[in-house]
Amino acid sequence: MSPLSTLGAGRRAALLLCLAALAAAALRLPGLAERPMHADEAVLADKLGTLLEKGEYRYDPEGYHGPALLYLGLIPARLAGVKRYADLDESLLRFTPAVGGILLAATPLLLAPAVGWIAAGWAALLLAVSTSFVYYSRYFIPEMLLALFTALFLAAGWRWLGSGALGWAVAAGASAGLMTATKETAVLALASALAALTPWAGRWKEIKLSQLGVAVLAGVAVASVFLSSFGQNPAGPWDYLRSYFATYLGRGLEPGPHSHPWHYYFGLLLWFRNGAGPTFMEAAILALAAAGAWTAWRSGRPFLRFLLLYAALLATLYSLIPYKTPWCLLSFHYALILLAGGGAARLLEATSGRRASLVWVLLAAATAHLAWQSQLAAFRYAADPRNPWVYAHTTPDVFRIRDRLEGLASAHEDGRAMSVQIISNTNPWPLPWYLRRWPNLQWWTGAPAKAEPAPVVLSTAELEPAVAAWLYESRPAGKRELYMRIFHEPVFLRPGVEIRGYAAKSLWDRHQAGPSSGGPAPH
Repeated sequence: MSPLSTLGAGRRAALLLCLAALAAAALRLPGLAERPMHADEAVLADKLGTLLEKGEYRYDPEGYHGPALLYLGLIPARLAGVKRYADLDESLLRFTPAVGGILLAATPLLLAPAVGWIAAGWAALLLAVSTSFVYYSRYFIPEMLLALFTALFLAAGWRWLGSGALGWAVAAGASAGLMTATKETAVLALASALAALTPWAGRWKEIKLSQLGVAVLAGVAVASVFLSSFGQNPAGPWDYLRSYFATYLGRGLEPGPHSHPWHYYFGLLLWFRNGAGPTFMEAAILALAAAGAWTAWRSGRPFLRFLLLYAALLATLYSLIPYKTPWCLLSFHYALILLAGGGAARLLEATSGRRASLVWVLLAAATAHLAWQSQLAAFRYAADPRNPWVYAHTTPDVFRIRDRLEGLASAHEDGRAMSVQIISNTNPWPLPWYLRRWPNLQWWTGAPAKAEPAPVVLSTAELEPAVAAWLYESRPAGKRELYMRIFHEPVFLRPGVEIRGYAAKSLWDRHQAGPSSGGPAPH
């Protein structure tokens, strides 16, 4: 007999939940500043900086998503006493989604009455160690908060339907409002949940229309407060609605660089190996989810059947939309993990004696393997394309660019106030984040023929001929200073985006001479 089988169901569930809390925190909180900033993170950090310094946010229907992440991101910044964009750092930014990921791992507790305590415990533990959830809990993007608010919406909504309590109606509406204020794709989860409820339409008659009205009002109010920047931009909610047709419908359905086949998400989850890297997979979760789906269908329990339909509908929607980025799968993967918790509980219920011990061992091994993968993904392979969750990511070379510029600034009389020209016809982010303390940056999409060259010039590789012609051929004789390459080996901002760097020879010579040259330290 397994030692764990001698414990009561409540104690086993409590043990699983304690393990989930410890694993979630251990995998999400350490070393948040070590991974290079993704371009998307850096753009959102810049918007948070404007909100931090000026108290201003205006919803942009062309992109960047809702403001919930930014307003919640203000909390750790304020608690840390940060008042300027330049003083933000990666740990402060990523703390908000990391806490969101930890809280998400606890949400199965709210559904324990519907799925069972053992199922809730296993779902919590799988959420805590799921490689995709761990990795994106360490990202300053809206996805983890969207998953958290969606989980709260599902739990509150079902409890409301089951109890008719006004408090749960308000909680469900507020959660839907937070989903809406976090990211536009919330509409997919809301639509899937509504469609999955249709088999139980008869139960809706028991709901008081007044409570339904309160729930809708709570959702609209919460979303409007955030989207209007707490009343500063009354047009924000309307811009949000317009964005579906002006931006996101076309982006989601038209071919583009983020178009992937229908099976893209499941390919990432089932098996991913790139070159000599490790094999990443969450196949154990999918296998348990299949067992949970079978159990849900056969059990006839309303919530389990709802969950199965919801997961199937949402996964289908995301799979059919051509536009795909790997973090989008979190919305339906959460539902799959809830089903996986049910599958694990069913396997334990259906076995006894040595077979039960074997099931415990297999489940423990699968959980340990997921935790090991998550540790690799979060740390060693955090910016490595051999990690399936690394997507269009900044390479660690960005630290070389930053450090070389710091060294050149230490040799210049103006320090970081020296002029730097950055010439790129592609997305330059996250360079503006790493150079946020440099006041005299000039950004160009091509060689500025009439501008005087700065002491330091950066450009993308394809623009090097035009930059060289500008530095030498377009300048009068006697005013042409020699420029030296500042990188002896290729450096890449992102895969395929090589950065070339040049420094005036006089500055380069002082830099090479070291601190004894008398230049001040960067300020």
